[in-house]
Amino acid sequence: MDRLAPAGRLPRSLLVLGGTSGIALAVARRLIARRTRTVWLAGRPSPALEEAAAHLRSLGAEVRTVAFDALDPASHDAALGKVFAEGPVDMALLAFGVHGDQAYDEREPLNAVRVAQTNYTGAVSAGLVVARELQNQGHGSLVVLSSVAAERARRTDFIYGSSKAGLDTFTQGLGDALYGTGVHVMVVRPGFVRSPATAGRAAEPLSSTPEEVASAVELGLRRRSENVWVPGRLRLAAGVLRHLPRALYRRLPL
Repeated sequence: MDRLAPAGRLPRSLLVLGGTSGIALAVARRLIARRTRTVWLAGRPSPALEEAAAHLRSLGAEVRTVAFDALDPASHDAALGKVFAEGPVDMALLAFGVHGDQAYDEREPLNAVRVAQTNYTGAVSAGLVVARELQNQGHGSLVVLSSVAAERARRTDFIYGSSKAGLDTFTQGLGDALYGTGVHVMVVRPGFVRSPATAGRAAEPLSSTPEEVASAVELGLRRRSENVWVPGRLRLAAGVLRHLPRALYRRLPL
């Protein structure tokens, strides 16, 4: 059995990009229970963002909000630079994204473009800004929420999946670029996550909850992992599907 690194490997300060994400808030709660004392929630100003901040404050953390819009890359440098100007950030969690509606988005290409711009273009911009700031301070972790949908295109969600595939590849390359700088980059690939955000969608095999994703993130941080699958056995299932002949893959109800 692997021996876990001490809690000192967990962050004292946390920046969440996508401050109303259910998964991100589950991660924040778990880290606050362990070691985190300062949290920045970045997102579009809204009552939901303020409610999320108030909830985390009730757990004992100092929480501040910052206006952040994934679809406005020109503003990312100033918005995120403001956070790092306040002091070191031990961990940044990139958790924003939209799933879209595959059938509708196929008929309305501008909606498909919005999914791609949010999940990929916005993440590239924000990820590079955060990576630069972490490198400048000489330490920290960048944790990026990808998806098992990034592994292979599925008929039912290939617009979303393609945007996550781009994000996944970008993050892996960024991790290679930052190797040896003191900055740790970790890709998290959950399967279907049962949460209010997915209410109404049919559950899929090997699904998980936000709390289970948060537990896997903590374990990944302690182990200094580069890739985390949630649940862990999803890695094997994805590997099998990745190598299925295309003619057979098309027949699967995916």
